[in-house]
Amino acid sequence: MAELAGLFLRLGGTAFGGPAAHIALMEEEVVRRRGWLTQQQFLDLLSAANLIPGPNSTELAIHIGYARRGWAGLLVAGVCFILPAMLLVMGFAWAYLRFGSLPALSGVLYGVKPVIVAVVAQALWSLGQSALQSGPLRIVAGVALLLGLLGVNELLLLFGAGVAMGAVRWPTLAHKQVPPALLKLVGAVAALALLPALLGLGPGEVGAAGGARPLGLLPLGLAFVKIGSVLYGSGYVLLAFLDADLVQRFHWLTPGQLLDAVVVGQVTPGPVFTTATFVGYLLLGWPGALVATVGIFLPAFVFVGLSIRLVAQLRESPLAGAFLDGLNAASWALMAAVSLTLARTALLDLATVALALVSGWLLLRYRVNSAWLVLGGAALGYGLQQTGLL
Repeated sequence: MAELAGLFLRLGGTAFGGPAAHIALMEEEVVRRRGWLTQQQFLDLLSAANLIPGPNSTELAIHIGYARRGWAGLLVAGVCFILPAMLLVMGFAWAYLRFGSLPALSGVLYGVKPVIVAVVAQALWSLGQSALQSGPLRIVAGVALLLGLLGVNELLLLFGAGVAMGAVRWPTLAHKQVPPALLKLVGAVAALALLPALLGLGPGEVGAAGGARPLGLLPLGLAFVKIGSVLYGSGYVLLAFLDADLVQRFHWLTPGQLLDAVVVGQVTPGPVFTTATFVGYLLLGWPGALVATVGIFLPAFVFVGLSIRLVAQLRESPLAGAFLDGLNAASWALMAAVSLTLARTALLDLATVALALVSGWLLLRYRVNSAWLVLGGAALGYGLQQTGLL
């Protein structure tokens, strides 16, 4: 348990780059370095995290904690991954209120992003060896990658890939009945996906009432519980939900404050959803930061806890296993699509390309711990900024 806590505390304090980078770092640590999970088990948990709303990398950490040490491990891994990022963001929020602006982070990100590109590329290569073992799986992944780059909804891609692999293997299955676990999974995910529309919680809804809502810890916590319960997608989707509720509907934040909050969530290590911590601190100090953080992450713990048995049951059925293999291929494709976007924003010049190549070489040739490479990239970028070379 101490090793589990130490690992996720370190990742929560050093894992820059968003969910794709977090997943790559977790794969390196729990599959290749420690052997806690096989590649197949890791991919199954990643697909399960992709199917439920909330922060995918945090949900993956929670899944890994359960696989390692049961319910206690579930809590320890999730909390330890969130805690360092929450404390860092609270520090940024204090500085923001104290000085009226954010500390300069461009140099740090300049050095970190190319390293993250190398780390994610290595993870994609490693995960691809398990996720794309057959021709049909490679075709499904290629189509999903193309559609993902074109902006097709991630849930449609995941379920489409699962159905495609089920159809491919259907003629060879001895038992063709649809397992109850698969029906439960499809029904649960469909209900979660439709919940925002049914309750009028979409990011484009401002609400008929309009006007400011009284601010307090309970309304703040409930607002973030709602967002954590219905949000699929990236930090940009989070921005849309926060804008609809906190700016347009409740009038708690100005648009400028919201953009600053999202920037802090993006540039600090750990879960992007710690944007909620920044918002809570701006509104109600450290109690608000704690309430907002608990509110937005609590649904992730609940959803992972409810889905654990279903994921285990899926591998017991050949048809459900085919469906899960398709999900794994699509999950790999979604991660690859995000990685290509990251590479376009990270590899800006010859220096960043060289840093990415050197990082990749150190990872492959000497198996250097990626945390040291990330810290080295941050130090290099900060030094270049301080000397005026950026």
